[in-house]
Amino acid sequence: MGYKKKVMEKPVEDTESFAFRVKIGDCEVEIKGKHEDVTKTLENLPDLLANVQKAFENAKPKTVATITVKTEQPSNSKSTSAESAQSYPKIASTANCEDAVVKILKTDWGKWRPRTMEELKDAMNANGQKLSDRMLKDILKKLGDKGIVRRWNTNTGFVYILGEGKETASGEVT
Repeated sequence: MGYKKKVMEKPVEDTESFAFRVKIGDCEVEIKGKHEDVTKTLENLPDLLANVQKAFENAKPKTVATITVKTEQPSNSKSTSAESAQSYPKIASTANCEDAVVKILKTDWGKWRPRTMEELKDAMNANGQKLSDRMLKDILKKLGDKGIVRRWNTNTGFVYILGEGKETASGEVT
């Protein structure tokens, strides 16, 4: 009985497929080729990365927006309640306070410029909606979390304005 001896040959290395991959942030570049060509290319890596980074910077969409808001310092003198009530918008009665805040911000008064929490509270009071500071703060936070209202900090405190294209608490699209 004869035995055949099986000879295993060493696989030939493929010198044609050498790859080097670099990832910087969200961008990734891969260099492929012969081993010696890739290593020669890597000698120029600092220049290559600078060029690649510049190319990716040009490809990134520019989505930065700058908004400058000037608000008035609150005056120390209080106007009469009749005068202040006339400067606030009148809205139809609503089932809940969230809807009332959204309706106020939808008026020309609310769209004209971002409003402080104090201004919103006064507008709510002028419409018969008596709210504590805490309750209004919670409502504004909830509306902000839903994207219905946008808020940011200014030199006089946080200001609020209606968000774009979001759905209100009652399901109405703004």
